[in-house]
Amino acid sequence: METTIEVAGLRKRYGPTLALDGMTFTVTPGRVTGFVGPNGAGKSTTMRVVLGLDAADEGTALVGGRPYRSLRDPLRHVGALLDAGALQPSRTGRHHLLWLAHSQGLGARRVDEVIDLVGLGSAARRRAGGYSLGMRQRLGIAAALLGDPPMLMLDEPFNGLDPEGMVWIRGLLGSLAAEGRAVLVSSHLMSELEDTAGHVVVVGRGRVVADAAVADLIAGASRGRVTLRTSDRAAATAVLAGAGAAVTVSGRDTVTVSGVPAERVVGLLTAGGVPFSEVAAHRATLEEAYMELTRDAVEFRAATGGAAR
Repeated sequence: METTIEVAGLRKRYGPTLALDGMTFTVTPGRVTGFVGPNGAGKSTTMRVVLGLDAADEGTALVGGRPYRSLRDPLRHVGALLDAGALQPSRTGRHHLLWLAHSQGLGARRVDEVIDLVGLGSAARRRAGGYSLGMRQRLGIAAALLGDPPMLMLDEPFNGLDPEGMVWIRGLLGSLAAEGRAVLVSSHLMSELEDTAGHVVVVGRGRVVADAAVADLIAGASRGRVTLRTSDRAAATAVLAGAGAAVTVSGRDTVTVSGVPAERVVGLLTAGGVPFSEVAAHRATLEEAYMELTRDAVEFRAATGGAAR
């Protein structure tokens, strides 16, 4: 069976709002693909269209080469977590999963397997309405895994998890991808995706603005920048700016320099008598790369300086 999630030319309008504007990307098997973008960028709408919960005005969305609505026993093809709170609070966690399993022709044995897999064994017979957000996330992930699907779509799966839960979900996502599954993860936590995803689709204003390996995005955002540690930031800034460099404060005793190579930074500081303890090529984070890519696509941005007053 084909195990890709394909989105091609999706357009979707809600009244005057254009939610999707030609959204196009493919989630391939064997890796975790991050799906990121500002609020209102079209992430949730795209996932709802893929899962047949919304209809696109134009374009196609296929899972395993077929529309979701054409799938018999869809949980055996694609597992999804869109809203961890979408459960009947009076049911126990186990009964919630038994109900879903029954709808797909799955038995109680598989329910108990996924309960153990997500670490909910001690809470499975408690009412789900009393679960913490982290426990509801684990229950939602258990539901997504019920049919042992080759494709997974998870919306903000890190939300509400404690540090131990973060370590667990990173390991789980990596192992699912290593088994050859196509895994799409939407999240605002760039630090978690940087450690988990091999590829990322960055979206803004309803369209894709970047579709690349995480390593390539970080390398692109790092290129040509230097991290400088100095006890005299003001003097260092004056000397470097005078040579045409752009200098940005990045810490109490560190600045990021662009426009001047590391060797020249050293020469300028030495000639100017400016003390420094470290000059190194800057390694950007996925969050820095993301912020650069989506700078013009953020719908709501806090005012700064005089505008804030």
